[in-house]
Amino acid sequence: MNKPADLKLDTVPVWINGRAVVPAGRLGEVYNPATGHVARRVPFCSEEVVEQAVKAAAAALPAWRDWPPLRRARILQEFLSLLKKHQQELAAIVTEEHGKTLPDATGSVQRGMEVVEFACGIPHLLKGEHSENVGTGVDTHTRRQPVGVCAGITPFNFPVMVPLWMFPVALACGNTFVLKPSEKDPSASIRMAELLKQAGLPDGVFNVIHGDKVAVDALLLHRDVSAVSFVGSTPIARYIYETCAKAGKRVQALGGAKNHAVVLPDADLEFAADALIGAAYGSAGERCMAVSAVVAVGSAGDPLVKLLEKKANAIKLGVDMGPLITGQHRDKVRSYVDKGVSEGAKLVVDGRDPSIKEGFYLGTSLFDHVTPAMEIYRNEIFGPVLVVLRAGSLEEAIAIVNRNPYANGVALFTESGGAARRFESEVQVGMVGVNVPIPVPVAFFSFGGWKNSLFGDLHVHGMEGVKFYTRTKAITTRWPHQDTPAPGLNMPTLG
Repeated sequence: MNKPADLKLDTVPVWINGRAVVPAGRLGEVYNPATGHVARRVPFCSEEVVEQAVKAAAAALPAWRDWPPLRRARILQEFLSLLKKHQQELAAIVTEEHGKTLPDATGSVQRGMEVVEFACGIPHLLKGEHSENVGTGVDTHTRRQPVGVCAGITPFNFPVMVPLWMFPVALACGNTFVLKPSEKDPSASIRMAELLKQAGLPDGVFNVIHGDKVAVDALLLHRDVSAVSFVGSTPIARYIYETCAKAGKRVQALGGAKNHAVVLPDADLEFAADALIGAAYGSAGERCMAVSAVVAVGSAGDPLVKLLEKKANAIKLGVDMGPLITGQHRDKVRSYVDKGVSEGAKLVVDGRDPSIKEGFYLGTSLFDHVTPAMEIYRNEIFGPVLVVLRAGSLEEAIAIVNRNPYANGVALFTESGGAARRFESEVQVGMVGVNVPIPVPVAFFSFGGWKNSLFGDLHVHGMEGVKFYTRTKAITTRWPHQDTPAPGLNMPTLG
């Protein structure tokens, strides 16, 4: 569906060297998922436009790198103040272009702002170590220094929060940045660029480009880009990791997920069901941390499914849950529901015929008696579809989780401290919740999974984010005097 022809469509600009510019070339369409209409257009940047953005970031790097960390942090403090002032505006942009309900969008902006709060304290974390007299008259100290021009490639599902996982930490560490947000909802990144300039950020330190594989590959292969951060699907994460590794770049690439929740018979089932409904269907399931598979253990199964059925049917489209991002993705999610039926899973709640016909809506779907061999379990559906598997014991449930190739997040619902302790120790997943359905760490911890959910060694934000955006240099010094013996030809030793 298109926007009425008599209404002129705006084009989202790029942001290069402190200015908004609309480059010539190919254009894509940005939809309002709630209406199905085209809201605006977005440029698909050429290699030449990417070159301009990287060149601006490289030119700004020496001065920004040499700013005292406290001065950089003060810019971020002012940026944080502006984010607070414009939080509802940013949330409204997210709602219009992504489809999240306004409260959900507002919460996602808040979680991004918490990373900016963390980044304001990064000067403390940039301190090196020092050892005096490691040898006679010899001292050693370390420095944390920025890596250079960094790039971020971010997904459609969190157009404010995920970029804020990256560039505030990178900037606080003294790097410059080129952001390539999703072309499906690009406007929020430009608004954040404007707020950064208003906060006093020097031109060229932060740049935004748009586009598809042409723009992405130009960033990945650019000689002046030293580090790349990515959040998205596993196949693309693997491609970005391999491409950057071959090019000698530092890379963190966060991929897909199939997040489980294990529910034991001793759990408060009413509480667990409420938590699972929010975790599965919030943001229409378009979260990398959405719970999409429940493992019901023993006698918890039947009563839990009855509660989930009741609560899933009570969700109101357009109020509690918004649309999916595009018509194409809606149809893909619907096809998974069809597949689950054909595979023999029990469809308890059928969301294929939503009450709202306009836009890209899809209702909630709930499957029971799903097996690990079924495609609705094996694939990341990324929509409002929750599947329930059955297990006879906690040991069997842990084995189901550990056999899955994804390992982003997992939750356990129980009142047993012993069961929880065993689960925390044995489950092979990067982020674990106990009676917490979406265990996204707070900003001063780090976010990321294991196995096919992460390619690279370091997670985002928190201390691992600081490590990713800095390199450690070890410096050994000696100040010789008249009696200091000269170095010889043998391997130097200290003592």
